[in-house]
Amino acid sequence: MLHLKALSDARWFAQVDAHLDEVLIDHAHCEKKAAGTALNLIFHYVEDRELCREMTVIVNEELEHFHMVLELLERRGIKFRRLKPSQYGRKLHELIRKSEPERAVDRLLVAGLIEARSCERFQALANHVDDAELSEFYQSLFESEARHHTVYTQLARHFGTEEAVNCRLEELYEAEAAIISEGENPARMHS
Repeated sequence: MLHLKALSDARWFAQVDAHLDEVLIDHAHCEKKAAGTALNLIFHYVEDRELCREMTVIVNEELEHFHMVLELLERRGIKFRRLKPSQYGRKLHELIRKSEPERAVDRLLVAGLIEARSCERFQALANHVDDAELSEFYQSLFESEARHHTVYTQLARHFGTEEAVNCRLEELYEAEAAIISEGENPARMHS
């Protein structure tokens, strides 16, 4: 379903083990950014009624997830704070073409790729951590993140032919795999 070209590797799991608190804080920031992305898409493509309806649902879900992560942090005595973000999202956004309708296609596909990677990471964390609460928490997020990925990919087809969207998606999957395989420090949800 996700069609990612690279899975989380031992390097990332080592970062998680060494800096779980920072990964959890970064997760909260990721949820906030995901809500912002969906809201920005509403502003830019207001004429597309289905897109606006779906983005409204995603904004609400992402903000709910943001609050869920904040509550998790509070229960664990972890102070929410600013963190230097990973370069993952910036590198993906640099691939977005500048002219419409290609820009719309790319914005939606990049958002969908980020959701797919989050989905893969949540599943990986659920299986990796030796913490029942955390494992259950990440397992509970898997389904909605997978649905978000699907919604973004389907909406991209409003702005391009099925063939063109699928071809671009394949290109972006390859680019995403290269970006995530580079890795980076410090530990982040998408490092």
